[in-house]
Amino acid sequence: MKYMVLLCDGMADRPLKELGGATPMQKAYKPNMDCLAKTAEIGLVKTVADGLKPGSDVANLSVIGYDPVICYTGRSPLEAASIGVDLKPTDVALRCNLVTLSDDADYNKKTMVDYCAGDISTAEAKVLIEAVEREFGNEKYKFYAGVSYRHCLVVDNGTTELGDMTPPHDISDRVIGQYLSNHENSAELINLMKRSYDFLMEQPINKERIAKGLRPANSVWLWGEGKKPMLEKFVDKYGKTCGIVSAVDLIKGIGICAGMKIIDVEGATGYIDTNFEGKMQAAAEHYKNGCDVVYVHIEAPDECGHRGEIDNKVKSIELIDQKILGPMLRVLETYGDYRILIMPDHPTPIAIKTHCSDPVPYLLFDNAHKKNGVDCFCEKTAEQTGIYVDFGPSMMGKLLDL
Repeated sequence: MKYMVLLCDGMADRPLKELGGATPMQKAYKPNMDCLAKTAEIGLVKTVADGLKPGSDVANLSVIGYDPVICYTGRSPLEAASIGVDLKPTDVALRCNLVTLSDDADYNKKTMVDYCAGDISTAEAKVLIEAVEREFGNEKYKFYAGVSYRHCLVVDNGTTELGDMTPPHDISDRVIGQYLSNHENSAELINLMKRSYDFLMEQPINKERIAKGLRPANSVWLWGEGKKPMLEKFVDKYGKTCGIVSAVDLIKGIGICAGMKIIDVEGATGYIDTNFEGKMQAAAEHYKNGCDVVYVHIEAPDECGHRGEIDNKVKSIELIDQKILGPMLRVLETYGDYRILIMPDHPTPIAIKTHCSDPVPYLLFDNAHKKNGVDCFCEKTAEQTGIYVDFGPSMMGKLLDL
């Protein structure tokens, strides 16, 4: 038996007047998902427990089968694991975004123009983060380059008591002052963010980006603080080997901490221009190498939601269906019996451009035990079935029939 999780990050949404009252899931042409839905279990699942923020860290831990209430220690430590940072017990890691802020003279009065600095390339970002490390790095602070706009700061003998370090994708188009933590322990970090603006604006890469009409990566933005995580190995917890396919350091970091196998995919960007075919091939390679479970994570719907891109969010769902699910069904059929779980981790509604804690639709298909399903896999039909799972981490056991 082979098992697959197709995690469409942020795919769930709310009805949009621009789509005639439909959601992107309803609007998308996704013949493979909808065909499976006709004979699958369809329902809603609560992936974000009460009291937790609806981040991809918490929600994906939940779907992978770990209770974040017990094991979650922060987002950035998981990303640090992915880029090869071995945290000491006394280290605190923070996500270090490269963002685009407006040019207002007062830092507090600047606006969050773009949480991803115009989707800056990994190569450009690496140069900038290395420059930041030379300028601001010391025995206490160490900066590490990640992918695109997503990077890491490790603080030696740091604290996680920093007040509210707001994720930048939560405040698109807003003035940032009220979202800067005023906790005494965060003062030095906030000052570092402010100092980074003038420094980064003088970097040749940013001057070149401005000349080309691109958005400069003109500030670092620190958030997602946490300490080294301790996750039980997936194979010990579930008795199955698991492989991860993702462009995102966070997801790969969860996999590394849980002892899963990782395949890096060339051209995987985390956006709608990602290498969908390469991800599908990597998933097939995991099965070939003996994995029982493959977790394929696609970031594109989430990014489109954060950017308010309605058409691209619809297109991203269609590309997942066409370029990953369709070919993977043919691969799985060669192994005989198989089960597929398709779901988002959380909604990223276009209207608010950030995550929310609403329950998400799921599709659970077993090729040997078919059920009476629905004609369209979407938020509405999932609600109409009346099936509701109130504990997200139970979904992995549900997939594995444990």
